[in-house]
Amino acid sequence: MLAESLYRLPTMRTSSISFALVCLILVAGCSKPDYDVILSNGNVFDGNGTDPVQTDIGIRADTIAFIGDLSLSSAGLEIDATGLAVTPGFINMLSWATGNLVKDGRSLGDIAQGVTLEVFGEGWSEGPLNDAMKSDGSSLVDTPAWTTLREYLATLENGGISTNVASFVGATTVRIHELGHENRPPTPDELDRMKALVRQAMEEGAMGLGSSLIYAPAFYADTDELIELAKVAAEYDGMYISHMRSEGNQLLEALEELITISREAGIRAEVYHLKAAGEANWPKIDQAIERIEQARSEGQEITADMYTYIAGATGLDAFMPPWVQEGGFGEWRTRLMDPDIRAKVLGEMRTPTNEWENLGLGAGPEGIMVVGFEQDSLRYLIGKTLAELAVERGTTPEDVAIDLVIADSTRVGTVYFLMSEENVKKQIALPWISFDSDAESMAPEGENLKNNPHPRAYGNFARLLAKYVRDEGVISLQEAVRKLTSLPADNLRLARRGRLEVGHFADIAIFDPETIQDHATFQEPHQLATGMSHVFVNGVQVFKDGSHTGAFPGRAVLRGEN
Repeated sequence: MLAESLYRLPTMRTSSISFALVCLILVAGCSKPDYDVILSNGNVFDGNGTDPVQTDIGIRADTIAFIGDLSLSSAGLEIDATGLAVTPGFINMLSWATGNLVKDGRSLGDIAQGVTLEVFGEGWSEGPLNDAMKSDGSSLVDTPAWTTLREYLATLENGGISTNVASFVGATTVRIHELGHENRPPTPDELDRMKALVRQAMEEGAMGLGSSLIYAPAFYADTDELIELAKVAAEYDGMYISHMRSEGNQLLEALEELITISREAGIRAEVYHLKAAGEANWPKIDQAIERIEQARSEGQEITADMYTYIAGATGLDAFMPPWVQEGGFGEWRTRLMDPDIRAKVLGEMRTPTNEWENLGLGAGPEGIMVVGFEQDSLRYLIGKTLAELAVERGTTPEDVAIDLVIADSTRVGTVYFLMSEENVKKQIALPWISFDSDAESMAPEGENLKNNPHPRAYGNFARLLAKYVRDEGVISLQEAVRKLTSLPADNLRLARRGRLEVGHFADIAIFDPETIQDHATFQEPHQLATGMSHVFVNGVQVFKDGSHTGAFPGRAVLRGEN
């Protein structure tokens, strides 16, 4: 009996050990991976402007959990980024995708370039709205279901978006809310209500106050009105950001107004899409840069953003005096049909002035291209200049502009060739310049193909990395990444975005610096950029091997969030 027990003991012990090993193997095989995503062997640019480091990144949920050697770790998704740049997702400081994202949350034009945060609010914002504004064109959506700015951002989140979104509250929007389209200063009570609307938007997470002062009715606001509104945004550490009253003949005076608003309101300020518009004004860019840097040296936080083209895009309203536009589009169009008023408008369109910003004179009729119509019957004109149309119709460019606004019953989408390539490069090299598209983000399909957007809608950020970084060496890739990521994040006071750091949200762009390329042109703008391999938003892959994944992890980014 004893011999039998001694004989069996080793067998029982061996079986126990074998069973334990099998259990360990099974547990190991069924254990959860260390990370949800591992990006391995990429050239990691942290966003600070420093040289890249070849390393790995581990993502858990929506957050960067580890940066370093992950060769012994596992993940549900592993991407070999050997030879590719791995950077923070890009921040678009001025996007007009406000309406497009309600219909199509993919934001394909921007996603294909590595944009992970789109910022709205150049004067107009999608809240606060009142009942009249919901039907008078104050919203880019025909029948907005929201009233406040936060409700709009929640609508995007709930509907599904691939990029993150943020917004300034529009100074124009709060003015229309209380004064409509009237050309007068607000009463004290109206100004108090406007300030309350700004306060509400700031408490809802707005980035600050945005203005767009060349357009009616924004043009009707004086400096003191803007200071009072900006003071409210300053209480919340918001920013004042402005398409200034002039980018041409009165560029320096307009810049002085922005610096004054910043100083008097105690608020940091940014110039939307800095430029010197019109050949006669190109030399002024040096004085503008000098003035901004002087203000910065005196302790004011003044920055600017830009797009990477020599042409801007807006409407034919920028070719006509603001007084004729008082009351909104309907009254503007009606006035243009009055022969006496038309004659007066034609005279002012042809006369140089410092009283309002006339982009038509700055570009000249050969530099004004029509690109967007509401009426199908007019779309055959897309891509033609006012000079060409005037010859075809046997009339003047100014008459063509008025006729088109009347015929289309819109401001008519228009491209103005205004800037110099030398100035574009000079601005790109400035350390306090970030970037914006100043355009919608769309897919090259369906209804979008009916009109021609500015090519910046598809190529602004890729063009920076291709033309101005790789091909012409205006700035280094490290500096370009900083200006696309941490610089705007810091300007907006975003705590956990804009850098590749442990604890930051996993907004990440992965691309080949040697092949990234814009393809959109003014004649054929509906072409996606190429060279972007992968894009992650809040840890979720939205772009894979050059194609959209169909994921919608985007969120509203609110001021003061941690």
